[in-house]
Amino acid sequence: MKKTISIFLILLMVVACSSVPITNRKRINIVSDEEILPVSFSQYEGFLKEHKLSNNIQKTKDVKEVGKNISMAVDKFMRANGMVEEANNYKWEFNLIEDEMMNAWCMPGGKVVFYTGILPVCKNIDGLAAVMGHEIAHAFAKHGQERMTSSYGQQLGGMAVAIGTSGESQESQILWNTIYGVGSQVGMLAYSRTHESEADKLGMVFMIMAGYEPKEAIDVWIRMSELSGKKAPPQFLSTHPSNETRIKNLRDYLPTAIAHVKNYGVK
Repeated sequence: MKKTISIFLILLMVVACSSVPITNRKRINIVSDEEILPVSFSQYEGFLKEHKLSNNIQKTKDVKEVGKNISMAVDKFMRANGMVEEANNYKWEFNLIEDEMMNAWCMPGGKVVFYTGILPVCKNIDGLAAVMGHEIAHAFAKHGQERMTSSYGQQLGGMAVAIGTSGESQESQILWNTIYGVGSQVGMLAYSRTHESEADKLGMVFMIMAGYEPKEAIDVWIRMSELSGKKAPPQFLSTHPSNETRIKNLRDYLPTAIAHVKNYGVK
């Protein structure tokens, strides 16, 4: 049984391995659009029914217009780079929710929500584009599908640990399960940081493609750092990179992002 699981995991990695366009990061994904998108769209619809849409006409218009511009640039890129079928699966939608939380998110398939609380951090249209590009990047890179795949892998890993220690003492089994539990938790957190860093980079590329000022992405995180102060958790145990890390990484990546847009010729 242990050997069977090991073989399955190896086959899974070989069959489901691909690369994220632009960043070329290797990923493993066994969750198809057909599986996840109907659920994603249904959950998004349910969320909108349970939360108040902003009655600020101008701010709502800004969110929808920026979302449309960036998603169109991404769609153009995908169709120009052999991703037509994937592009057809996205059902882009952008809504502004009346909520003081500094947050925004994008579900698989292109369903985006901005909270009014994040608008002061965005400050201007280019700042809004920086956050929008980041959220759209999560959908583009299929981070939701990848996290689901990782969750499946954790379940199989837990089975392997149980089988591998079945002949040992109860104390040994408890010890190994504890190690696995802590290791897998921190691993998942680090995995999320990988996604966040990748979304920062892709988001910068996408906002340039759509004609926005990429330096504003750096300023957004400077403002976020000033507002969040010292209340953020240590980076090692956070699902997001520290603000300081993001600022440095974005500054370093800016020339690369500009070069990517020139190379792909989609602006």
